[in-house]
Amino acid sequence: MGTVSDLSDHFLDAVDMAAIASAKWRGKGDKMAADDAAVEAMRSTFDKVPFDGRVAIGEGERDEAPMLFIGEQLGSEIGNPLVPAIDIAVDPLECTNNCADNLPNSIAVLAAAPRGTLLHAPDCYMDKIAAGPEMEGHINLDAGVAYNIEQVASVLDKPIEEVRIIALDRKRHTDLFKEIKQVGAQLHLLGDGDISAALWAARPDGEHDMLLGIGAAPEGVITATALRGIGGVFEGRLVFRSDEEEARAEQMIDDDLTRLWDAKDLCRSDDAIFVASGVCDGYLPGVKIFENGDMHTYAELIDVQAGTLTRHDRIHKK
Repeated sequence: MGTVSDLSDHFLDAVDMAAIASAKWRGKGDKMAADDAAVEAMRSTFDKVPFDGRVAIGEGERDEAPMLFIGEQLGSEIGNPLVPAIDIAVDPLECTNNCADNLPNSIAVLAAAPRGTLLHAPDCYMDKIAAGPEMEGHINLDAGVAYNIEQVASVLDKPIEEVRIIALDRKRHTDLFKEIKQVGAQLHLLGDGDISAALWAARPDGEHDMLLGIGAAPEGVITATALRGIGGVFEGRLVFRSDEEEARAEQMIDDDLTRLWDAKDLCRSDDAIFVASGVCDGYLPGVKIFENGDMHTYAELIDVQAGTLTRHDRIHKK
């Protein structure tokens, strides 16, 4: 029947096409147009993929999104029992604001795994912690900010004042920021894009030691898939902004909504991949558009089962 990784080239095409489409809107101040372009390009690419696909995490629910909505069926072999049945978690344009303003870290990104193995996460928040594999067993979302920073300093053998914490620049993090500063660690703020931030924190060549704070739950599932592949630490707990949001989560998730999830809870299969393609320069280089109309994309693919991260720089002819 095949595996998820057998379809890697198709998933690379999906993120590259989304990146190219949205890159044409860089710096034009219209985040909705950039996002719409990415969604349409990714969706049309999926139509050609020989799989029985389903959107586990996408652009919202059916009444909120015309394409890539949660539960939408994808692929050229829908219902065929002889092809892989795969769930997709997609963010066709992560950091829409950054693309609109041509700021760093906007990417097109997806995670793919066998049907039913990605958490069917609603569009709510998630409190998160992420770091490199050496922090396994040393940090915990429930342990407290000071304790986790001290653990990072101890394991990495560096002074606390050299520990680099990255977090989204949000008012909801006021208390978190105070705690980080009281401990004495460095605080680096990010406008958008905690998928990139978590990967930076988890990779040995990354610019940060740990991600803390509340971001979007769907991005948490995508991040967890990536960190399973490179061995990083990821934990998250759902955070709800309203009773309606919590009720929606109860319908989608057959589990304790207050539980602590780790990467293997959020992505429950080794047969999974994470793919991202740069839109604006940052975590990945952005799309380069040449005078003749050709385009150069810069993507990376994390294969969870193989435990590998590979770069895929490709030229797309006009």
